[in-house]
Formats: sequence, C-alpha cells, structure tokens
Amino acid sequence: MLRLTEVKLPLDHPQEAIETAILKKLQIAPTDLLGYTIFKRSYDARKKGEIVLVYILDVETTKEKQICDRLKKDPHISITPDMSYRLVAKAPDSNTTRPIVIGTGPCGMFAGLLLAQMGFRPILLERGKAVRDRTVDTFAFWKNKEQLNPESNAQFGEGGAGTFSDGKLYSQVKDSQHYGRKVLTEFVNAGASPEILYINKPHIGTFKLVGIVQSIRATIEALGGEIRFQSRVEDIDIENGQVRGVTLASGEYIASNHVVLAVGHSARDTFQMLYERGVYIEAKPFSIGFRVEHPQPIIDVARFGENAGHKLLGAADYKLVHHCQNGRSVYSFCMCPGGLVVAAASEPGRLVTNGMSQYSRNERNANSAIVVGITPEDYPGHPLAGIDFQRRLEERAFELGGKTYYAPGQLVGDFIANHPSTALGTVQPSYTPGVNLGDLSQSLPDYAISAIREALPAFAKKIKGFAMNDAILTGVETRTSSPIRIKRQENYQSLNTQGLYPAGEGAGYAGGILSAGIDGIKVAEAVALNILRLAI
Repeated sequence: MLRLTEVKLPLDHPQEAIETAILKKLQIAPTDLLGYTIFKRSYDARKKGEIVLVYILDVETTKEKQICDRLKKDPHISITPDMSYRLVAKAPDSNTTRPIVIGTGPCGMFAGLLLAQMGFRPILLERGKAVRDRTVDTFAFWKNKEQLNPESNAQFGEGGAGTFSDGKLYSQVKDSQHYGRKVLTEFVNAGASPEILYINKPHIGTFKLVGIVQSIRATIEALGGEIRFQSRVEDIDIENGQVRGVTLASGEYIASNHVVLAVGHSARDTFQMLYERGVYIEAKPFSIGFRVEHPQPIIDVARFGENAGHKLLGAADYKLVHHCQNGRSVYSFCMCPGGLVVAAASEPGRLVTNGMSQYSRNERNANSAIVVGITPEDYPGHPLAGIDFQRRLEERAFELGGKTYYAPGQLVGDFIANHPSTALGTVQPSYTPGVNLGDLSQSLPDYAISAIREALPAFAKKIKGFAMNDAILTGVETRTSSPIRIKRQENYQSLNTQGLYPAGEGAGYAGGILSAGIDGIKVAEAVALNILRLAI
C-alpha cells in the first residue's frame, strides 16, 4: 500500500472528496483505486476562518509500482510501513520462571499483558484495589464523604494515575517500531472506540477506561497471568546485586529473578525502600504549579473562531509555553478540555490537584496545569530530595485549604495583581470537596510565583481571555512527573541490580498513558529474552 501525507480538505468536505483527492494526487483513474483507509486525521486551525482537516491515508491501487517509479521525489508519498506487532519470544513448555510486575498502571499492565501473551504467566502485584472498587473510594473522597485512603485513590490502584486523568493517548516519544500502535490496538480490542487509531490526540475518558482496564486484566488472567490486589511490596530481596524475590506487606515472600518495577510517580515509600537497599537512583527535573480553569466556550472561540462547537473539532485544547525573565519556563500541561480539576492526594495531610475529562468532554470548564520547570539545583541534597520538596508544598497547600482537603484557590486577576481573593466571579471551580479562596503566593517558591504571574498575560496574547479576571487557579500541582530516575542499562535492567527492570513514569522513563504502555512493552520484551537466554 501507499501512504499519502498532508492531504488537506475543508472542514465540512463531503466523504467523496477524499477519494477525489487521492485520484488527483496519484494521477490515477477511479478504476485504479482499490481502496483506502484513514491512518490519521488532524486539523490545522492556524487560520480560524479557514480550518482544514489534514489526513494521512493508506491507499491500495493497481498502479503502485508505476506511481513509486514516477513519484520517487515526492515526500508526501511513500510505501506504507508494516506496523503489525510480532512477539519477540515464546516461553518454552518447560518454563517455570514467573516474572513479577509491581504495579498495574499503563506500564505494568502492558508489561504483564505482553509477558502473558508470550506465555510467561506473570504475577502482577498491585498495592491498591481493583479498578471499580478503587473508583468507589476515589469518588467518595472527592465528594468529601470519606477520608483519604492512602492505598486506594487517584494515584494507587488498578489502572494507575492515568485512569483519573482523561485517558489521553498521545505522546511525543519517538516510536520507529510502532509500539504505540500495539498499545492502541490492545485498547480497541478491550473495548475502546476504533477512532483512537486515527484521530489526532485520541482519548478514552475515565468512565470508559474502567471497563477497558478490566478487560485487559481478564485477558492477562486467561493467558495464565495472575493479578493480586492490595498486595503492596514491602521489600525487595537483593543478593550480590541480583534480585531474588519480593516480600509483601502481609509477610508473604515471592521468589523471582525478574522483577519489573512499574510503580508510578507517587510510590514514595517504595522509592525510599529501593534507595535503602542500594538500588541506584538519581534526582531529575520535574515541574510545579497550579490548575487553571476557564469557561470552555472561551477556549473554543479563541482557537476555532466561528467554527467553535463543530462536531469534528470538539472541545478545543491548547499548548502554551513562556520563557520568563527570571530564566524559568512556564508551560501548560495535561490540558483537559471540558473537564474537571480533581483531588489527587495519596498521603494524609498533603494536597495535590490533577485534571481529568470524560469521553464527552462536555463539562463547563477547560482546565490545565500551568507549571514551572525546576531542577535538582532547586532541591539539593540526596537523590530523594525532590520527594521531600514535593511533600513540603503539598503540606502547605493542605494548610492553606483549611486542612480538610479543600484546595487553596485564587482568581487569575487577583493573582496577577497580588491581591487575595475573597469571592468567586463568573467561573465556578470544579474541584471537590471545595476551594478556599485566598493568596496562592504563599503556596509555591517566589521564583515560581513570579514566573507564573509573568506567563499568564503572555498566554493571553495567544489565547484571548486566558488572563481573564474571573478564571480560577487551584493549587497545587506537584505530580507532573517523577522526581527521580532509577537508571537502567541498555538491557533495561537497573544500573546496579540485575533482574530489576525499572519501567514507566515512576522510574523516569515515560510521561502519560501511551509512553508508559510503550515502555511496558519494551521492558516485557527484555524480560522475556533474558529468561530465554538464561535457560539455554
């Protein structure tokens, strides 16, 4: 098949316009076209009055050879790459080695799925609950009906943190081997809409993710894998630099020479245990800031003009960055169109925010994190100093919110003018249990506050209304990424601990559902190949 890129058509084009564009581009007759599929559909909204859809198409034609010979120099015509996934190994019938996967977020889930598909019968250990039970606990906390459960919340439990953050399925990682296609295909097999295979910036939504996660679990179990919930790993047995097994909080010991560490970015007690056991860990940059909310129609009009509300465009998103006079960079992160700001705490007495959307993205507000990049120079000390830094900010936010998991908030206009907020304007915050208005300048270091104050008016030059007085800031956002990296070798094993495979976002090797799933696949392949090598 041939792949055509940069096929541009008007927003409201008829279906037959795609075929017409193919015939024109390839200079072939209708009888020479055997069929086509849409590989990707995005849009170009740089001119709000002339928004166009941009397609990547895979085309089957009787004239493929002639076209290739004739159009060798056209950068927008090529042979469609083979994106099918092939398992790299198969467990022998005599295999008794059972790898352990710690964590069932996207990385652990896909590592477990791939190991199961290769016949290695993995054991998946999850400190939290199954996804539906976890959802009950999390929603009850959000509604202030129950206190925070440190083992079952927006961070911990089946599905990982991504379950409560919109289910975004796009990434900027390089993926020449098309692992991302494998991730998306497995989501479709588990019940996601096939549109995630071709639309730009696909997402699933929290409620749909719950059923999909359950379906993937069922597949793992049907292939001989085992998933244990409420099974927190208390210790890892390391002997002469080699992993030998894990001990659970219950006291149970499980032997294994292959342990995938896919614990997510908030497993602070696990990071501490690994550090004490001598596993090599280093501090890494991350970001801190607030959530900002605007009425979704303001963002739609700013991005799409008169086309705001078009069904193919949906709720508008944005991506913003500003380089400040103090040398800091401020950027938008995890933008959730038509979504909610949610309580993402995982430790008592500490407050964290995040954002999420349902599949429909039809809530009244748009929200995103507005964060400042920081480096280990901002929190010098031992490799876990970034965790201590996060905790101090989260404890301060808890205090400013009133020590009830209400979040501290401030109107954008008041924040820029350095005035405490005393009353809401036209924008109602979506965060529950609730928001306590006041002065957010007390919640982050001065360099972060001054950078965000400078960035908000700059963002308004790109998104009209972004610095509107009544937009609401909610603090604090500290879990943008892991504050550590558990370094690994080219074989995906820990730098100094054989058989330990640091993986995903918690280890510093992913950021978001798709990249975490991709990393889980790569690590599973490395585990499988190593098991086979040792068996020879």
